Parts: sequence; structure tokens; C-alpha cells
Amino acid sequence: MAELIQEYIQSIQKYEPLSFEAEQKLAKRWKAKKDEKAFATLMQSYLRLVVKVALSFRGYGLPVEELIQEGNIGLMQAIHRFEPERGFRLSTYAMWWIKASVQEYILNNWSMVKIGTSGTQKKLFFNLRRLKSEMLGENSVHLSPEAVAQIAKELDVHEADVVNMDQRLRHGDESLNKPMGQDGDASHEWMDFIPARQPNQEEVYSGKQIARQRHGKLLEAISGLDDRERAIFVARHLCESEETPTLEELSGQFGVSRERVRQLEERAFKKVQKHMQVGLLN
Repeated sequence: MAELIQEYIQSIQKYEPLSFEAEQKLAKRWKAKKDEKAFATLMQSYLRLVVKVALSFRGYGLPVEELIQEGNIGLMQAIHRFEPERGFRLSTYAMWWIKASVQEYILNNWSMVKIGTSGTQKKLFFNLRRLKSEMLGENSVHLSPEAVAQIAKELDVHEADVVNMDQRLRHGDESLNKPMGQDGDASHEWMDFIPARQPNQEEVYSGKQIARQRHGKLLEAISGLDDRERAIFVARHLCESEETPTLEELSGQFGVSRERVRQLEERAFKKVQKHMQVGLLN
């Protein structure tokens, strides 16, 4: 595969960088008339820039040809969005789009478990190795508390985020089928020791029984209220939160004061609570 990359790099050497004037002319032609030849010429003139950016990220273990492909996509986006009338060079504008496209691809494919794309996570993922190497050397493994604090301060992130990302970068993905025994003993695998998160059938059945019992007792308790207490209790405690009426609204509905509605609600709640407690204890 390295030979293919070398051949590709050699093949794009024939595309010369454009002068500012030529770049402006082509960019305006593309923007105004969607001239495909103008677009192609702009793309070709910056293919070497894409390769340069892609090679700078080759330490993340992903195929360089895929990084180049993603960088080319970023370059295409840059040309589509470029505004030549602002007077900037396309290379300055395209650099951001190329790097963003490559970084996004790395974040999404570096691990089976997604790293995440928040600003903090991106900043740590693409800077932690460099800072760790600068501070502790190329063969550094563990970060000291002092190093964690220094990196967190330099990147303006929380120390816990530094520790979590360092662990992700050091360990990466491991197969759940990896043997745990020594000397390749495969009698036990990592997955054998992962606790089951699903409840067993007895727990499920027991939970359903308790839920049915509580529901029945609740219905019994509500039926023991008078009509006004029942209406207020149901409206205030058994409706969806966004549909729960205010004391003021119930005051108008029943023709009593807000304070009286509050008293009726409190009385009804205590009756229901008492009935539920007695019923569940029996």
C-alpha cells in the first residue's frame, strides 16, 4: 500500500500551485457559472496540501489512503464554500476544512467505541500524545498528577478528562474473547467475567407482581375519595407533567379559593398514602 501512496504523490506533482490572480479567476468562475473545469483545476492545485495534512495524522493507525480521501472531501467542501471576493487565499481557507474532515474521520474510526466529537474531546485526542511526549519523553506510559494538572491547564480542560482520554489512548480496544489465563490458556475469556445487566426471570416476574399490586391498591385508595378530592388528586398527581393544572385553574373550576384546593389536595394525598401503606404491609 505504501507503494500506491508514493505513486499517487508522484502523480499529483504535475499540478502546479496557482497564483493569487489565477485562483481568484477560477474561484469566481466556479461560483458564478459552476464551471466544472474551474472546480477541477482548483482541486488539483491543492491535492498536495491534502497529502501533507493527511500524512501529519498517520500516527493514529488508520490507512493513509483513507485519510487522503477524507482530506479531499474536505477540500471539495472548502471550494464549494469559498468566497473569493473576501480576498483570502483558498489554501488558508481550505486548510481548516481539510483538517476538520480528516480529524472527524479519525474520531469516528480510531476505535469501535466512539470517542465523541465535543470540543474538549477533540482537543485532548489530538494534543494529548504530543504534550505527553514533550513533557515525559517518547516512551512515557503513565501521567503523574503534576503532568495531568499541567496538561489540563494548557488545554483548558478538566483533569478528569485528561485522565480518561489518556486511558483510552493507552489501552484502545480489546477483544472480549481475549484469554485471561497465562500462556495462552483460553479456558476463561474477558467476557466470562462481565456481570449480567439483565434481571433474571424471577426478578422480572416479581417486579410485575409488585407493580400490579400497587396499581390495584392505588385504584382502591382513589375510589375511597369523594368526588372533589378524587378529581383534584387525579389532576394534580396522575396527569402528564405538562398537563397538570395549577391551583389557580382548579380554584376556578371548583369555585373555591386556591388555599382550599391546596387543602383538599393535601387531604386526598394523605388518604391515598395511608391506604397504600396499610395495603402493602398486609
